[in-house]
Amino acid sequence: MTPRALAAEEQGEVIAFLSRAASYGPGHAGVQRIETHCSIVFLVGDRAYKLKRAIRYASLDYTTRELRAAACAAELVLNRRTAPALYLGVRSITRGTGGDLVFDGAGPALDHVVVMQRFEQADLFDHMLDGGRLTRVLMEALGREVARFHLAAQVTPGFGGRDAVRRVIAENERELARVAEVLDGAAVGALGSHSAARLDTLADLLERRRAEGKVRRCHGDLRLANICLHAGRPTLFDCIEFSDEIGCIDVLHDLAFLLMDLELRGRGDLGNAVFNAYADIAPETEGLRALPLFLALRAATRSYALAGSARRQASADRAAAVLALARRHIDAGLDFLAPRRPVLAVLGGDAAARAELAPLLAALPRPAPGARLLHLAGDGDAVWDAAAAVLAAGCSVLVEGELREHGERCAAAAAMARLAAASIGFWCTTPPARLDQARWHVLDASRGALAAATRAAPLFAALEWPS
Repeated sequence: MTPRALAAEEQGEVIAFLSRAASYGPGHAGVQRIETHCSIVFLVGDRAYKLKRAIRYASLDYTTRELRAAACAAELVLNRRTAPALYLGVRSITRGTGGDLVFDGAGPALDHVVVMQRFEQADLFDHMLDGGRLTRVLMEALGREVARFHLAAQVTPGFGGRDAVRRVIAENERELARVAEVLDGAAVGALGSHSAARLDTLADLLERRRAEGKVRRCHGDLRLANICLHAGRPTLFDCIEFSDEIGCIDVLHDLAFLLMDLELRGRGDLGNAVFNAYADIAPETEGLRALPLFLALRAATRSYALAGSARRQASADRAAAVLALARRHIDAGLDFLAPRRPVLAVLGGDAAARAELAPLLAALPRPAPGARLLHLAGDGDAVWDAAAAVLAAGCSVLVEGELREHGERCAAAAAMARLAAASIGFWCTTPPARLDQARWHVLDASRGALAAATRAAPLFAALEWPS
C-alpha cells in the first residue's frame, strides 16, 4: 500500500467518528456532510467541523497528522483576519480510555478539525448571485472590505514579482496540457504564449510593486464561493493556508480572481462596482497595467480546475457543461489580454440621473473590470490628473459631474482632447442651450438608466479599437 493510500485508510476511523451525531454530544439529530477536493466538512447544529483529507497535490501536502495539524492552526490564524466570528478554534480527535474516539482527550491526537460557526449555504455569494440577491450596493461594500483587508495584510517582499508570475504561467501551461485533449480545440497554447509576452512588458513594474509593498499575505482564492454574507456584511473566508507562494501575491492578483469570477458569470457590472469601491479605498494607477494579465492567469487556473472536475461529474450532460465553461475561461483569458485603447468618457447632467447612470456606463468599456469612475467635485485639476494616470495604465475612465456651466464643459472637452485618443461625452436629461452636440451624446435617462446605457454601449465599443 502506498503512503498516500495508507494515510487515507488510517483517516477512515476519524471520518466515521465525525459522521456520527452522537460524537458531538446529546441533542444532535444528524450530521450533514459536504466534500471538496481537499476537505470534508461535517455540519452539526450551529457548527461546522472541517477535516483536511490525507492527500497530496503539487502545492499541498496533508498526508501526515502533523502536516494536517499545522494546516488547521494556520487556517485558523489566517482566516480570523477577515472572519473572526466564523473561525472558532481547532479541536483534536483522540482515543479515549475505552478505545473509542473522542474530542480533545488526553491521548495522542489522531487528527484535527477546524471548528467554524455554521452559516446558510444560501448566503454564499455564488448562491446569492444565482438567486439574484447580489446588488451593486452589496458589491461596493465587498470592494471596500477587500481593500481594507489588503491594506492591513502583512507585506511579504520575499514572494511575488516577475519570477513568481512566470511560475504561475508555467504551472498553468503544465496543468492545461494535461487536460488539453478534453478542452477540444481551446486556444490553450495561445493563452500561454500571450501571457508570457505580456509578462515581458510588465516585469519591471511587477518588481517595483513587490519592492513598494504591494505583495502581501492575501486571500489567494478570492472567488464568490469563498465569500458569504454574515451579520449583514460581506465576509471573506477559506483563504489559502497551505502555500505561501499562492497566498503571498500582488494585491491586484488577489482581487483579479473575484473580478474574473464575476465576469465569467455574466455580471461584469458587479465586478466594476467591486473594482471602483476597492480603488476608492486603495487607489491604483500604474499597477492597473498588470490587471489584464492577472485576470488572464486567474482564467487559465480556473479553466484547468474545471476541466479536471468535469471528469468527476455523474452525468455526461453535466460533464459537457463544465467543459464548455472551461473553454469559455480560455477564451476570456485571451480577451483580457487583447490590445485595446482606453476610453475617456465624461458624463454631465442631473445629479440623480447621473448617480443611476454612471455605474452602468462605467461597466461598459472592455476588458473587465471596465472603467475607473471618478467624480468631479472640488479640485477639478486633481480629478483630471487622476484620470490621466489611469488612462496611461491602459484602463478606461468615466468622469462624472454636473458640468452645468459652459466653462466647466469647455474644461472637460479640453481634457478629453488632451488626455485620450478615444473620448466621448454623455449628457443625461435635458441638455443646456449651449451644449456642443458634436461632442456630447444626449441620453434620455427619463426612460430608464439601463435603456440609456444600452444605447451608449456600441458607442464605447466603436472607440476601443484603433481605426
